[in-house]
Amino acid sequence: MALEIKVLDFGDIELESSFLVLGRDCGRTRRVPTYGFLILGGPWPVVVDTGYRSNQIMETLGMRGLQFHENMIENQLAKYGVRMGDVRYVMHTHLHIDHAGKDDLFPMNTTVIVNRRELEYSVSGLMHPQYPAPDIKHLIDRLHTRDALRFEDLELTGIIELFPGCYLEAAGAHTEGSMNVHVDTVEGRCTLCGDVIYDFNDQIVTPFHEISFNEPRTTGNHGVSKRQEKAAIKKLLASGARFLLPVHDKGAKIERGQVVGRMDMAVPGPVVQTLPARNWFAA
Repeated sequence: MALEIKVLDFGDIELESSFLVLGRDCGRTRRVPTYGFLILGGPWPVVVDTGYRSNQIMETLGMRGLQFHENMIENQLAKYGVRMGDVRYVMHTHLHIDHAGKDDLFPMNTTVIVNRRELEYSVSGLMHPQYPAPDIKHLIDRLHTRDALRFEDLELTGIIELFPGCYLEAAGAHTEGSMNVHVDTVEGRCTLCGDVIYDFNDQIVTPFHEISFNEPRTTGNHGVSKRQEKAAIKKLLASGARFLLPVHDKGAKIERGQVVGRMDMAVPGPVVQTLPARNWFAA
């Protein structure tokens, strides 16, 4: 089944630069987008991640939210003729403050899918401020409502098929319960990779302060080890996915493990920037 992915623009966030890329421009502010995704062409519309609850809630992390009327999730979905009640599943790469803030706007017969370990991790206190009470309490309400919440145990089951062309897999990075969503399109597999990658240029294309060949730079915000973070990025690049779409950067086209282009707001869709590989050796 050939599926389509539409990128949903939930607004921007201003935050400290080294939060995004370890050690980069400490103390300086960067502005990044916050995206979600709408999967079309399957049995029903499916949403991946729902952005942050409000501009005010981002202040609890010392960040500035820039979310306006056009960024509201109902308005983003309406661009594609989809209403909130049309969505069968809301899936989460993870449950941080800027990923699960609008779940309570969906009816309870829209099932929210999370990796079980992620909900456990969200109440462990280990990354406490990034899991705000209103978001997590709503998920507990879903836990006590029939069919409103669906758990996966991806660390144990391995990759699972949600429906033809859409697969879920443990990410192994960022948080202990993060998951990747693989979507098969007519142009190849696209992986929605949450916050395993924040910044393609400074983590992968020209990794900040890395001197080893093919060594990615980690983010400055994660709850697992540096080795796990690096391995998860390498796994994504080697997975055979044609496209990688993170939540806080424009997507990338991948060939032979290298970033060769940047995408805009849809897959399939146009490549808006190319990054030709350097020919190191004479022909």
